[in-house]
Amino acid sequence: MDYTRILKGLIAIDTTVPPGRNYEQAIDYLEPLFREVGFKTQKINIPRENAEGLADRVNLLAHRPAAGKPRLIIYGHIDVVPAEGWDAFNPQIKTGKIYGRGAADMKGAIVGLLLGLNSVKHKDLRYDISVMITTDEETNQKSQVLYLGQFLQPLAGTYFLSLDSSFGYVGITNLGVIQMDINVKGKSVHSALEHLGENAVEKASLLVQALLALKQQVARRQSSVDTNPESGLKKMEAKLNINMIQGGLKANIIPDKCLISLDRRLIPEENIIEAEKELMDTLASVKGVDFEITRVVRIPPIPPIPDPIIDELDAIIKEVTGASGKFGIMGSGDLPPIVDKWGGKQFSLGVIRAECNIHAQDEFAYLKDIEDLGKIIARFVTPVTASS
Repeated sequence: MDYTRILKGLIAIDTTVPPGRNYEQAIDYLEPLFREVGFKTQKINIPRENAEGLADRVNLLAHRPAAGKPRLIIYGHIDVVPAEGWDAFNPQIKTGKIYGRGAADMKGAIVGLLLGLNSVKHKDLRYDISVMITTDEETNQKSQVLYLGQFLQPLAGTYFLSLDSSFGYVGITNLGVIQMDINVKGKSVHSALEHLGENAVEKASLLVQALLALKQQVARRQSSVDTNPESGLKKMEAKLNINMIQGGLKANIIPDKCLISLDRRLIPEENIIEAEKELMDTLASVKGVDFEITRVVRIPPIPPIPDPIIDELDAIIKEVTGASGKFGIMGSGDLPPIVDKWGGKQFSLGVIRAECNIHAQDEFAYLKDIEDLGKIIARFVTPVTASS
């Protein structure tokens, strides 16, 4: 399998979200490739009502059934974040790296999967395998993934391997997340008549001060779960960040509104209901500020799964690469709580490294990591033998 040619072709399809470009073109590109490696395929058109009202959300499912064997569902997504300031959809190979938007996050991992499945297409597998290639992971895909559940039965007790992850170790849990938009209200007047108005930006600054005080408390919360040393941390850590403030029209106008957007990351030991109450109590403690919450995103943290399959994958990674580990991921996603709701067990592995510039200019993946991912998957899905 000429995987570099395949990956170049996939990266060259601009699947930027928003708005969600060329999804069907990318799915049509991948579908025959999954057939070539011995899988039956289903192209799924997601109804608007299951895609936040959006059209043209096309997903791909691929199956290699094996009745009576443990169920394994492998997850990936084709959408990528926007790219500006570089030739992101003209993939280039230089010094053992492939450059292009989505090379690491996560089209490289999809091609690594194909590479691994191709090497075992004539062998018996130890799992009843399905692959799900999804859209809108970079924005909001919860409703879409839930819709796919009807085509992926059985789900209870199923192992889910997410390939939207880092290379070289098993991801055993993710951070939870609360994202919140806070609209602060004021009254607009000429700046010289500020005594007749109410400055929403200045009122918002009072909320920001209270949130920054809470941030100091949150930052002291550390998980018992180790995280990848590449992150610069030893343990998973809770986070609270104020990532956007928007307000004001002109220097001589008192602003009547100001938007604050915050991002709160939860370690596995935290409770999302309690964390949201803590945020709301902090905001309510600031007197004399009129505000409303206009958007909340909630993804609860899920504790690591205690299962021998984690140790098996960890051992295979070490055989292939010489080193491994089992770490918590300092990121979040829609999939873990859905898998938990379905009664499944999730873990992860991919081709992302800290230096790969995902979501930034000159994103790349190492070719050897893609090749090694293929080897790891091939070993993982085939029965253990005396020579293995």
